[in-house]
Amino acid sequence: MGNVSHEQANLLLRLFELRREPRLREARKFVIDHLETSSPEAMMKQCSPGTENNASLRMVLSYWDMCAGIVNRGLIDEEFFFENSGEQMVVWEKLKHIIPGIRAQFKNPAFMVNLEQHATRMVAWREKNAPGSVEALKAYLEQSRAAAKAAGN
Repeated sequence: MGNVSHEQANLLLRLFELRREPRLREARKFVIDHLETSSPEAMMKQCSPGTENNASLRMVLSYWDMCAGIVNRGLIDEEFFFENSGEQMVVWEKLKHIIPGIRAQFKNPAFMVNLEQHATRMVAWREKNAPGSVEALKAYLEQSRAAAKAAGN
């Protein structure tokens, strides 16, 4: 285990306080429970510019990419962050297959790169510390997608 300073612990607590903000909480619920990610086009249709869905998507993506950037730069001990978080994996797993298309569309190869790098290391950490948990998460997300599709969502 890495040494975690009081400053790092306080920063982690501050990031979790931000997650509790009502509008961000609502946005996180939308992205996790309702965001359609079968293709960049489907997502853009559901989250067209100027809509609440678009604002929700941007809030969640910028929040988790910011958090990942903080961890990637060593401002919070990575293992400490991994031990105390997991939602970023859900967000990444939902979106990773469409990120290349979004990067190409907007000619921005750096879009969500902090989260991508962070999630890659988190997968390795989870496989070491909780073998099978990543596959269980993927199976859960697939079941959730199938249930939402069957319900017409």
